[in-house]
Amino acid sequence: MFPRIQSVSMLVDMGFHVQKLSVRCSRGFKNAARNYCQKAPKEEKVIAGTPYKKLSVGVPKESFPNERRVAISPTAVQALVKKGWNVNIEDGAGVEAKFTNANFQEVGAKITAKSETYKSDIVLKVRPPSDSEIPLFKENGTLISFLYPQQNAELVKKLAAHKLTTFAMDKVPRISRAQVFDALSSMANISGYKAVIEAANNYGRFFSGQITAAGKVPPAKVFIIGGGVAGLAAAGAARNLGAITRLYDVRPAVKEQAESLGAEFLEVSVKESGAAAGGYAKDIKEMSTEFQDAVKALYAKQCKEVDIIITTALIPGKKAPILITKYQHGNDRDNEARLGGCGPGCGGWWEH
Repeated sequence: MFPRIQSVSMLVDMGFHVQKLSVRCSRGFKNAARNYCQKAPKEEKVIAGTPYKKLSVGVPKESFPNERRVAISPTAVQALVKKGWNVNIEDGAGVEAKFTNANFQEVGAKITAKSETYKSDIVLKVRPPSDSEIPLFKENGTLISFLYPQQNAELVKKLAAHKLTTFAMDKVPRISRAQVFDALSSMANISGYKAVIEAANNYGRFFSGQITAAGKVPPAKVFIIGGGVAGLAAAGAARNLGAITRLYDVRPAVKEQAESLGAEFLEVSVKESGAAAGGYAKDIKEMSTEFQDAVKALYAKQCKEVDIIITTALIPGKKAPILITKYQHGNDRDNEARLGGCGPGCGGWWEH
């Protein structure tokens, strides 16, 4: 027996209580009964709660004008049903999103009327509820939706008065363990892709260069402002369609990501980084006046050269920044507007 282990054994035999031992003392004992390092079994914590089979999830049809999305897909419904949840889908809730009632029923959902859907224990929505929808909720129920509480303070008060527990999907932090709940990023990815598709539909020419018997057609030039999730999605979609793609962002770290998608990353002569803690656009710090002037000059130059401009700057809870300034003849620079696209020779652009 090793001296240290022997000393421990002697102390225990003499009636002493040994409080702390080396981890190695759990090895080397021939007799398991004399293993003095054995820990007391942990007590299992019993968490009281309501079983899934007694809870219901309701998904109503979105009432916001032109809203085509639905808060859940048949695939997600199938996962909930397998765990025992009762899923209530309002009649026709997924039609605009190309999901029929039959699609939901096939995976175990129940098609219900609007009133019954809102009385579910947990209600999933895309848009914040309207004033007429709030009374339909079950008291002490739960709402999971985009809420934008900073912009909709009155709505939050009304939901609290109705004793609703609410989860704002737009406030989910961008951290590793919450990535699967990052609904802002998933929607931004779709918006960036859709912006390119919409631009291609309105452009009137090919995105990729064409060489035909009738002549040569140059590729379209696309300038994307903002290299977040939406901007990078737009860059990838535009490049895949064959366009010459340029991208600008105040964060130098975006350069590598943009170039990996085949886009040219534009830079200004003033070296300053807009990166800050966080991860969303709202976390970008304010830049100096000198830097902002250099950026405006870059925008003005690109407006004369490119065929399509896609702006992706969006700050949650605040008005989107004005990135392109429209200049009319004279000194009137007050007429400013965000722009989705401008072709060569469109005229009227203010260049610093």
